[in-house]
Amino acid sequence: MPSLDRRRFLWGTTAVGTAALLAGCTSNESGNTAQNVVAGGSGQNSQPGKQVTIGFSAPAADHGWMAAMTKNAKAQADEFSDVTFKATEGTNDVNQQIGQVETLINDKVDVLVVLPFDGKALTEVGRQAMDAGIPVINLDRVFDTPLAYRLWIGGDNYRMGVNAGEYIAAQLKAKNVSNPIIGEVAGIDSLPLTQERSQGFKDALAKAGFSVGPRVSASFTSESGEQQTANLLQSAPKLDALWNHDDDQGIGVMAAIDSAGRKEFVMVGGAGSRNMMDLIKADSGVVKATVLYSPSMASSAIALARLLGQAKGIGDMAEHDIPASITTYSAVVTKENVDQYLDVGFDS
Repeated sequence: MPSLDRRRFLWGTTAVGTAALLAGCTSNESGNTAQNVVAGGSGQNSQPGKQVTIGFSAPAADHGWMAAMTKNAKAQADEFSDVTFKATEGTNDVNQQIGQVETLINDKVDVLVVLPFDGKALTEVGRQAMDAGIPVINLDRVFDTPLAYRLWIGGDNYRMGVNAGEYIAAQLKAKNVSNPIIGEVAGIDSLPLTQERSQGFKDALAKAGFSVGPRVSASFTSESGEQQTANLLQSAPKLDALWNHDDDQGIGVMAAIDSAGRKEFVMVGGAGSRNMMDLIKADSGVVKATVLYSPSMASSAIALARLLGQAKGIGDMAEHDIPASITTYSAVVTKENVDQYLDVGFDS
């Protein structure tokens, strides 16, 4: 997931809104009811066109969100009769991923979609592809220079924190809580994405006159989420609210909460897993919302790669060309709107 770069706010929309826009302009087959798949629609770009071979490279699918990214990319490609999808085996070995992308370059694919394990480390191979005349869609974790990609598409980590903080602040103000204790279960603190999420959360609470209380960092795994949340709960005998950055580690977060028998606070998740959406819909526990960082962006990346390969733009935009940057929006999913977002929920 990328570090925040204000230059990328060229075209913002919700994850679902992006999906709907692309669906309306790009699909050439009947709708697919699978979760997280951008499909269906009609319009000038919906008719089969020039055959396009799309190369795809991503890290290992060892995390619910990452697994959904790869699944979505393949499912979207399958919707297009004019797309050939060539995916490498997911790996967390930087050198292996570089070699895999180099193979796709040598195979002369028409467009590359690359979700790098490490954006900085994969920057040079992205430049190799661009120099070879192969447009690159840099998905989520950003390369060091725009020279390495034609289009960047990804989520907004800072806005995740802002929207989580604003939701929590509104809930507490509605309850007339004047001096709340607000906890935070972050991800890996050394990562820019975690720093951005925490900064957004802090800024939004400060705007409301609140501050972050007990805070721990986990590792985006269920095990780390459970251990670190148990530590937080032990240090805070009372909480008014809690934000967990990641719904995959949220499985462990919920296990720790259940084990401690705590239910006096409201909790907000992060990313938008189906597991959390189901809890939100049931409305029988502490989980009241989650802020999206939806893997539907991978579906959108494939749909955009097809258009790049066919030298087409997005039908609903006045510009003739695909934008240089798309930042998806971290919508807040609550019991009032959860049904609208179930289709982009992913399995943790």
